[in-house]
Parts: sequence; structure tokens; C-alpha cells
Amino acid sequence: MALVGMNMALTGNRDVLDWIDMMAAMTRPAQVVWIDGSESQLKALRTQAVASGELEKLNEEKLPGCYLHRTAPNDVARVEDRTFICCPREEDAGPTNNWMDPDVMYAKLRKLYDGAMQGLTMYVIPYSMGVVGSPFAKYGIELTDSIYVVLNMSIMTRIGQDVMDALGNSDDYVRGLHATAKLDPENRYIVHFPQDDTIMSVNSAYGGNVLLGKKCFALRIASCQGRDEGWMAEHMLILGIENPKGEVFYLAAAFPSACGKTNLAMLIPPEHYKKAGWKVWCVGDDIAWIRVGQDGRLWAMNPEYGFFGVAPGTNVKSNPNALESTRKNTIFTNVAHNLDDNTVWWEGLDKNPPKHAVDWKGNPWDGTVSTEKGAHPNSRFTAPAKNCPCISPEFENPTGVPLSAIVFGGRRAKTAPLVYQSRDWAHGVFVGSAMASETTAAAAGAVGVVRRDPMAMLPFCGYNMGRYWQHWLDMGEKVSKPPLIFNVNWFRTDADGKFIWPGFGENLRVLEWIMKRCEHAVDAVETPIGYLPHPEDIVLEGSGVDTDTLKELLTVDPALWREDAAGVRAFYQKFGDTLPDTLKQELAGLEDRLQ
Repeated sequence: MALVGMNMALTGNRDVLDWIDMMAAMTRPAQVVWIDGSESQLKALRTQAVASGELEKLNEEKLPGCYLHRTAPNDVARVEDRTFICCPREEDAGPTNNWMDPDVMYAKLRKLYDGAMQGLTMYVIPYSMGVVGSPFAKYGIELTDSIYVVLNMSIMTRIGQDVMDALGNSDDYVRGLHATAKLDPENRYIVHFPQDDTIMSVNSAYGGNVLLGKKCFALRIASCQGRDEGWMAEHMLILGIENPKGEVFYLAAAFPSACGKTNLAMLIPPEHYKKAGWKVWCVGDDIAWIRVGQDGRLWAMNPEYGFFGVAPGTNVKSNPNALESTRKNTIFTNVAHNLDDNTVWWEGLDKNPPKHAVDWKGNPWDGTVSTEKGAHPNSRFTAPAKNCPCISPEFENPTGVPLSAIVFGGRRAKTAPLVYQSRDWAHGVFVGSAMASETTAAAAGAVGVVRRDPMAMLPFCGYNMGRYWQHWLDMGEKVSKPPLIFNVNWFRTDADGKFIWPGFGENLRVLEWIMKRCEHAVDAVETPIGYLPHPEDIVLEGSGVDTDTLKELLTVDPALWREDAAGVRAFYQKFGDTLPDTLKQELAGLEDRLQ
């Protein structure tokens, strides 16, 4: 098919051009435009989006380069029940993913894409996950009919001509097709074909379903690539902690949602630590790609270029660094629009909701009296990572950073202590596989229900999780100096249900102990669940926490742990023969030690 209105292709790569021709023949756009990554092209697209009402320009003095966007009210979050892994064998997708036969799904999707871009422009976005040309980098091309997607991808990934130059004539790239279509929730699909390195998204315009470089490529497809190529794609923040001597120690950490992941990624040291010269550096807030280094250590890189953060609850107190990141060149989605000064507002930003505003649905809103929320609870900001005041000097390092520790965590009111260390790598994989959080009032359904979310990857693993755990075990065999593995729990509560640990910046006190353990600088107490700190080895000065409270935070109740082990055993049954024998042995060992 001859493409109409096509600007100059950025490549002579036959595989790429043939695939785009095929997708255009199916969706039938009026024209095809290549995104070259130039500021002049992006500026023209912003102007076009404002003219069409797709974006609203915000106050240039207070929020320079910032825009507001609203999605359809039926399209405001990731849709896990409409997200599929389509590989030839159902067993390869595993019991925790939705599966359909690839041929059946392709046939279904072809009908939905048929003519879906008639009268519209198809934008071709070449993008890189990771620094272009680095040993970590992987390339993708997303085709979309949405300027909103183009502009978000230009913040979240590295885009344009450089990417096509790095790809050259290779066919090793991830193919992504997104069509907004009719936003029909009954025909909304976010589909991954790992064996074809292909992602297809239709009938959504919400970021998590349409920014295909994010969870779709960087976790679901990349986890399969990592399995096949001997590396790992993980739902983890990457953090650097600099001590007063100027030594920087890096850790990667996985938490289920609502457990303070972004706050930890951009942690601000408590006053006592700041004065002593401690610093915290954010390498990444959401995704880590981890490879074996030549030095026998694991090295981690953040494949993203921006932050796609939840707005509600982000404020000067909870996360000043995240808030500062949104002050320029940011796209806000589904927040309230303050008409008095043409800025944005969301619940938890401050205690002064605007009187003259428009809510996330586009309706007039008076925040001083309304019982309705001004911003959707899952409203978002897309901000360049380089805006973050604590972005790591190693953010653009093509080889990533060496990991001393891996940290798992969850929200447990009574079971898990403040921190403990696994006995070894295999036990650490067991700890990650058993990761869980208790539901809060914010989640639908009953409060206090234990939800397993292994490695925080349950919705994002692109293949059978039993085999994913085996891949973790195998990775431990590949390194001579594996990171130590820890578990943290900032959410222990007292008899009245109040949190005992202050959290936020104070969490650095726990990270310091983790750091000391990695350096063999402090001893620990062996318990049935792993190694716990001696209370005197966690610095409490200025924390408002006394030693007795810390001792309570470090208690391990065998009865609660036996109950938890039974929960893990029940969860493991889902995985049948794919559950690694090593994890069965680790669970049996824990049960024995708890008797």
C-alpha cells in the first residue's frame, strides 16, 4: 500500500517499513507521520493538541511547558481483566495471566483495528528503553493515532532518529500498535505476543494501557526477553545512598501498590542524617532491568526517561522531590483544573481546594463545598526524570549501577517485622515469592485481606510465574557476588491500628542497617524467618521512636508466621509442576523452624 501524506521515513529498514505498511493497510490512516524527536516537531504537535482540545495549556509562569489532559470517564486505569498474554501454549502464560490462542486473538483484533484510523494520522514513534546504544538498551516502535501518546512517550522514553540509527537494519525491536478506536470497554484489549515481540492496544487512551514502552514492553515483554537472554526485568525502584564518606551504595526495591514506592525512590534524609552529610539519589522509581556484570555483581538500569506518577497524595510533605519534578514540561491527566490561576490541583496536594475549578470529568467544581473528588484517585503526572532534584548522577550511565541489596516489602499490620535479611539467595527468592500486602480501605472489598503479589510482578510478568521464580534462582547461580536480599515493612500497627514506625524519610535508618549488613559491619540475630537487627544497630536519634517501640517493631510471632506459611502453601498450589523444588524446600524449612 502506498502511504498517503507520509513525511520522510527515518530508516531504510525493510522489516520496519513492511510492518508499518501492513498495520497502515489494516487501520487505514489518512496519513503517516514519523516522530523524529525534534523539539520543533513536538512543539507543533502540542499546538495542534491544544487547538483540538486534546490538551489544555497551563499557566506558563507557574507551570512552564505544562499541559492538562482528560481521558474518558470509562478509561481511567490499567485494565487487568482485558490484558492478555498470547503465547502458543496456555501453560507458558501461567495461572496468573489471561491467555488466548495467538491466532484467535489476532483474528479478533484485526476486526477491531479494521479502518480504526480512518481520517486520522498514524504517528510512528521509534523509542529506546534505556540509553540509546548502551548494552542495556532495547528498541521499540509504537504506532498510535494519539498526540497525547506521542507527547507522553517523548517524556517517558528516548525517542526519534537516534533510535532508528541505533536499530539499523535489525529486526530486533518490539512492535506496538495502539488505536484509540471507539473507547468501547467491552472491546478494550491490551495484548502481548511475547514470541512475536508484539504489543497491541485498542479502545483505550489511558496512559497505562497505551504508553506501550511502560509496563507492556519494559515488564511483560522484557521479562520474557530477560528469561531467554539471561537478564531480569523487574518492577523495582533503584536508589543510591551516599554516606558521609562519599561512598554510594545501590539497592533495588519491589513493593506492591500503596506501599510508598515512589516516596522511597525520592527519599529525603531526616535532619540528623542530612547534617551528617548523607544523600539519597533516585536512579529510577518504577522499573529496573538487571544484568550480570563482568565483575560478578548484578547491575541495574532504569529503562525509562520519565516518571508516570499518581498525583493524589503527592505534596510538599509526602514527596517534595516528586512534586518538584512536575513543576515544568509535565503532562497532568485527570486532575482538577484551577481556573483562578490556570494551574492544577488534586486531593492531598494542600488544604486549599480551589473554588472556581473544573473537575477531572470536565464539570464545574467548587472544591470548598463539593463532596465529589476534583481529581480521579488514579490521576497522573508524566514528568521528565531530569526535573527531579535528587536524580542520580548515574541516571544516564549506559552500564547502570551495581546492586548491593534487593529489598522486598509489603503492608502487614502484625506479621512482618520492620526489617529482616534472608538467609541466602534461594531463601531471598522465597521471601520475594511470598510477598504480600493487606488490603486497605482504599482498595475495593474487605480490609485486611492478604493479597500475594510476588516481587510486585503479579500483573506484569509476561510468562508463567513458576518459571519466573526458577529464572530468579538461576540468576543467583550466575553471579559470584549476589546482592543480599531483605524484606521491610513500614506498616506495623499498634492495638489501636496506628502505625508504629514514622516512615517516609525515617526509612533511611533501616536502609543504613541494610547497608551495614552488606558491608559486614554489624551482626544480626538469627530467627526462624531470617536475620533481624540488634535494636542498638538502628540509629533512633531524632526519630521520635524509643528502643522499646523498636523492639516491638522487630518481634516475630511464630503463630502468625505459621498462618502466613499456610497462605503461601495455598498460593503455591496454583503453580503445579512449574513451582521450583527449591521453593517447596524453602517453605518446608520455614515451617520446620517455626515449630
